[in-house]
Amino acid sequence: MRNGATLKARRPWPRFIERRRLTAAVVLALALLATPARADRPPGTATYPTEHGTVRLQTVADGLEHPWAIAFLPDGRLLVTERPGRLRIVAEDGRLSLPVTGVPAVYAEGQGGLLDVAIDPRFSDNELIYFSFAEAGSGGAGTAVGRGRLIADKAGAARLDDVAVIFRQQPKVRGGLHFGSRLVFGRDGTLFVTLGERYQRERAQRPSEHLGKLVRINADGTPPVDNPFANTPGALPEIYSLGHRNVQGAALHPVTGRLWTIEHGARGGDEINAPEAGKNYGWPIITYGIDYSGARIGEGTAKEGLEQPLYYWDPSIAPSGAAFYTGTRFPAWDGNLFVGALKSRLLVRLELDGTKVVHEERLLADLQERIRDVRVGPDGFLYLATDSPVGRILRLMPDGPGND
Repeated sequence: MRNGATLKARRPWPRFIERRRLTAAVVLALALLATPARADRPPGTATYPTEHGTVRLQTVADGLEHPWAIAFLPDGRLLVTERPGRLRIVAEDGRLSLPVTGVPAVYAEGQGGLLDVAIDPRFSDNELIYFSFAEAGSGGAGTAVGRGRLIADKAGAARLDDVAVIFRQQPKVRGGLHFGSRLVFGRDGTLFVTLGERYQRERAQRPSEHLGKLVRINADGTPPVDNPFANTPGALPEIYSLGHRNVQGAALHPVTGRLWTIEHGARGGDEINAPEAGKNYGWPIITYGIDYSGARIGEGTAKEGLEQPLYYWDPSIAPSGAAFYTGTRFPAWDGNLFVGALKSRLLVRLELDGTKVVHEERLLADLQERIRDVRVGPDGFLYLATDSPVGRILRLMPDGPGND
């Protein structure tokens, strides 16, 4: 092993097999009661220890069905996607809007559905939002990216106008696994889209297909002229890097502006990468994981011409959303990378020295929730989305006066 976390091995489970043994009501009850709330805490609040003091976890909104992603509007409200195909607005008091109308039909099968959401960097001027979703079509389904103008009236109803699908993963294939997908705007205004290989491993190495790739597009969906394969015969011009399995976490480094991605491995081998233009990140030729059956995958853990991860986990934690912390509420966490974990049901905090992970802390293990997304709010608190039939949006804050 390299610098991955060493943990006691657990029974291997494919991520696509649902492992719920409790009713939705019991899951919610256990989450709320994981740590007793003090008498002066509002309902839905609990405290948890960390290496830097106690933190408070507060429910912002509940009653969501498999929330997948959150994004902040300029006025402080939250956009939330629900995997079955609904987009909602969460008011500052936690009230959920009716589903936003105008969202295209989604392929809500397996891991597919309505996935990520991102705000246009010029939203205050153009009102545009972008969203990724699993889309059915000829041959099966694939990840697509749409955009539209978000219009909300004074009564709280909202709709998307001028909706257009600006990118479609090609080809569409059958099955409900490994759609990706995160949306991150670069500092130059281009949009990064992470795409799973749809559980068809060898296709991650084919530059003629989008499966298992990181793509970079302009805000209108066209490929930038400086993309690494823009002038390569037989390669798709949107591709930025290849050899990825199923990237479900992505964030820009707050200092360098470089994109970092968080990728699901199989049985072990979850990876953190900072993809560079035109480079190959190895899947399935090299990996630090093994197959769910216990069989070997590929040729080993390294091969000339293929990139090594910055960090990896073995056993797998099944990582999802990610965010670099840049607020002032947690001074000791400045610059740390936070990653949600689905299988391990916790939040990971990583301390960095440049591109090297030098320390890992596992938070909120007693919560026992699948953390699907992680974002830093404009108030400097961390916000989490829990992937559950009774999913919630949670706010993580220091436990002390002045943090309400």
